[in-house]
Amino acid sequence: MSSHNSVQRDLTKDMIMDAARDLFIEKGYEHVSMRQIAKELGYSHGAIYYHFTNKAELFFALVVEHFGMLEQKLLQLEQTPLESKEKLEAILLGYIEFGLTHQSHYEIMFLIKDEEVRDFINQSPYKTYEIFAQTVHRLCGGKLSIQEIWSVFLSLHGFVTHYLRHVIKFDDVSDLAKAHVKFLLKNIS
Repeated sequence: MSSHNSVQRDLTKDMIMDAARDLFIEKGYEHVSMRQIAKELGYSHGAIYYHFTNKAELFFALVVEHFGMLEQKLLQLEQTPLESKEKLEAILLGYIEFGLTHQSHYEIMFLIKDEEVRDFINQSPYKTYEIFAQTVHRLCGGKLSIQEIWSVFLSLHGFVTHYLRHVIKFDDVSDLAKAHVKFLLKNIS
């Protein structure tokens, strides 16, 4: 077996995505090249092209993976055996917890601005937001309008982005997050 095939097998998509995520957050999407990602991993840039045809495809893979993680968390929380109000509280708090536990993921999902990837960022949240909106709507007994659900989402997003990079982990602000969620629930219940 050739060493080229061995290198391709040894270097995984996950390894590439982890290195790329860190570099995109540290330097910004536009300032990272496929060569830099390969150098960070100690591989040739050709090895990366075996897995991803270009930087935009790599970025899109990150966005899809990260939104999938958030969707999975929201769906898990929705399936918990709680009353509607407690379940809604768990979902709102779970959103904040996700953002502050997976800070680099959250930045990739929502905060990187670049013309080349803008369409990826704009398209990917729709499915996740739809799951969020349908769940909130159902758990509130259909009392909230689309605009009100959007306001709840923006409030959660604002909380996460405010504390992003200022806290090490969710536990650092968990009491504040709980108070924020209780405030929101008081206004939507």
